[in-house]
Amino acid sequence: HCQEFGGKNYEASMSHVDKFVKELLSSDAMKDYNRARVYLDENYKSQEHFTALGSFYFLHESLKNIYQFDFKAKKYKKVTGKEIYSDTLESTPMLEKEKFPQDYFPECKWSRKGFIRTRWCITDCAFDLVNIHLFHDASNLIAWETSPSVYSGIRHKALGYVLDRIIDQRFEKVSYFVFGDFNFRLDAKAVVETLCAKATMQTIRAADTNEVVKLIFRESDNDRKVMLQLEKKLFDYFNQDVFRDNNGTALLEFDRELSVFKDRLYELDISFPPSYPYSEDSSQGRQYMNTRCPAWCDRILMSHSAKELILKSENDEKIVIYDHIGPNVCMGDHKPVFLSFRIAAGAGKPIANVHKCCVVQ
Repeated sequence: HCQEFGGKNYEASMSHVDKFVKELLSSDAMKDYNRARVYLDENYKSQEHFTALGSFYFLHESLKNIYQFDFKAKKYKKVTGKEIYSDTLESTPMLEKEKFPQDYFPECKWSRKGFIRTRWCITDCAFDLVNIHLFHDASNLIAWETSPSVYSGIRHKALGYVLDRIIDQRFEKVSYFVFGDFNFRLDAKAVVETLCAKATMQTIRAADTNEVVKLIFRESDNDRKVMLQLEKKLFDYFNQDVFRDNNGTALLEFDRELSVFKDRLYELDISFPPSYPYSEDSSQGRQYMNTRCPAWCDRILMSHSAKELILKSENDEKIVIYDHIGPNVCMGDHKPVFLSFRIAAGAGKPIANVHKCCVVQ
């Protein structure tokens, strides 16, 4: 599941997407996956609908009787063959796609934030998969001003909108997984106060407007060494190891945005370092960019009923992995995050017996 499909320069790069998809589908690595569904929002000329989201589903030949939900017909259809849907997804009944209203984040004129939802049924187990992209922090200085930040509030509103949407009365309720770039950030004020607890702060203002343009935190002694410089798009902390050592665990206490949704969403324990913002220099796979405070932006969350689906295998050994990909390899400014698990045979059957989601046709 991808966000910002086509890249930052999507108008120039979108032309390469189709070739990439076709090569991926025909690659040796995919030879045992005999069914596929690819949904790509490539229509960047439609600014009111464009989300740049892409969702790929590859179904292994060992899986029998997989059904996908048709949201228009309100019934499941058996999945066969390989199909690609792109350009405009508005007319595709096998998914729901929505871009957040402009007034959610008015300072970002051409925001591409939104979500794509698909619904699946495997051996009587029905669930939604929701690919989401929430709003970013526009300014480190504004994020630092209040706790929680104004941007945290905007993300809270947008995520609440999506959760309300996927459990509304139009369709039967099923378990759901929500994942993507949530842009969750650490509580900037609390992080800075902790990292720079023994520092003195210098404020730099613009000569013409008196607006704060830079904060410099210096050690009280040690020749007044600069510990942190903070600007709108600069977060230059002198010791990046704090974000990497022990996977940045010491900073997880400042990852607070999900706490608002603890009654609605569950997440496995995070055991990987902040997934953003990594250097885009191909020789610096482990290095963070000094543009933002590193944070766990990329997440895989689930409803509490979905948590129950991720049960144990036959020998009672949990086979669940929640991790990131390519820790030492440059993969752009985000590291991909994955969740690997087995759904136990019979999981979800009590629910399925009620709504008979998968009647074999």
